[in-house]
Amino acid sequence: MSILVGFDDVLRAIIADLHIVAAIMAAIYLLAFVCAVREIMISRTSQGSIAWILALAMMPFPTAFFYLVFGWKAFDDYATDRIRNGRAARPLRAKDLALLDHDTGALWPVQTKVSEVPFLSGNDVELLVDGRATFDSIFAGIAAAKTYLLVQFYIVRDDALGKELAERLIERANAGVKVYLLYDDIGSTGMPQHYRAQLRAAGVKVAGFNQRHKFMRLYGPMRINYRNHRKIVVADGEHAWVGGHNVGVEYLGEDPRFGRWRDTHVRVSGPAALGCALLFREDWQWATGEALASAPPAKIETPGNQSVLVMGTGPADRLEECAIAFTDIIGRARKRLWIVSPYFVPDTDIRTALFAAKLRGVDVQIMLPNEPDHKLVWLASIAHADAMVQHGITIQRYQDGFLHQKVLLMDDQIATVGSVNFDNRSFAINFEITMWLTDPKAIADVEAMLIEDFKSCRQVTLDEVQSRSWAMHFMTQAARLLSPVL
Repeated sequence: MSILVGFDDVLRAIIADLHIVAAIMAAIYLLAFVCAVREIMISRTSQGSIAWILALAMMPFPTAFFYLVFGWKAFDDYATDRIRNGRAARPLRAKDLALLDHDTGALWPVQTKVSEVPFLSGNDVELLVDGRATFDSIFAGIAAAKTYLLVQFYIVRDDALGKELAERLIERANAGVKVYLLYDDIGSTGMPQHYRAQLRAAGVKVAGFNQRHKFMRLYGPMRINYRNHRKIVVADGEHAWVGGHNVGVEYLGEDPRFGRWRDTHVRVSGPAALGCALLFREDWQWATGEALASAPPAKIETPGNQSVLVMGTGPADRLEECAIAFTDIIGRARKRLWIVSPYFVPDTDIRTALFAAKLRGVDVQIMLPNEPDHKLVWLASIAHADAMVQHGITIQRYQDGFLHQKVLLMDDQIATVGSVNFDNRSFAINFEITMWLTDPKAIADVEAMLIEDFKSCRQVTLDEVQSRSWAMHFMTQAARLLSPVL
């Protein structure tokens, strides 16, 4: 009898709480409905939208919460800040300073319009191969800074290299230089509080990209998937460093897990450095609410004769402008297209453009790492790379350490160095920066560098692709399904 009484009490308690359960379920279904409606209204690709809508309909929990993190994009405030910074007036400013390269801009109208800035002449460009050359150059530039330093990395570690960076920034701050450090909250998750505290104590202004947009604040969950992947250092508006390196000893090749870390940066001295500074100011204002002075100096040094375009892209763009710029370059290739990326997870448009280039007779070669640093992305990359091989495109696997550089060379006409990987995350999700180089010397330097890199590669053959085990093929194809968010 006592057992029946106890069961009756439990049953009454469950019934009493049913209205709470019903309310929670109703809220989840309502959230899923709102997410589905929004996905229909802002859809960019039918495949992705249909996948989201089906998942929201069949499994509103937890899909609705995943959608908030991975699917809902809301960067209208970033775009507003960008307008306030005078992005539309940049070509006029350049024209007033007699730095606008009309001829080069006319040759590359898509890249110019995507960037919303012109090609600027009068630059000196130096290609920096691997971490030691890169950070020797950056640290020399920091030591010589007289007025301000703008420093931005996706990853900043509190290891030997991170400590050296902090010491050098503190020294400049103590010398009266205005120093700003911006990092990505996700990329620099392991950064300890004391690292930031010592910098701030010395007068360095430090901020995380999502400092004002924390996870649990309004719109916060919708932004955690959108990272600032840019790597920018600007000294006095005269010199800028951009490329693939972050701040960590592995980028110097000192992590035994990876061994040599093959990466590329570029130093640009001249007017294009101001374009990098403008991108930093946009990011800083969105991250902190603080607007930095943006007026160009009365006189801009022109130490060289090379033309450079600074292209900043990200989820605040009206269209997937990064993908548009690179798709255009692939479509214009006639002789060769050499692509180097640590992650190769292209969307349908990029894949189609690459296949078309090969059919035109273009020498399409894609250099990828031989070993992974992120297993899931690596598996998806294998699936996409295997499809390239099956269509006659050459896949080269770099074997002398880990390959992390992001470089493209098209014919003898244009090259890129920057932070953009050949994946959907870089093309549509992350904030990125690319330096577009058209000078014959810059093209020759990139060509010589890549020819040397090819010597450390092995070519993936069709036999290798066809001999993969069923289990390996299944895992790579399953990982490929996650391509839109990798």
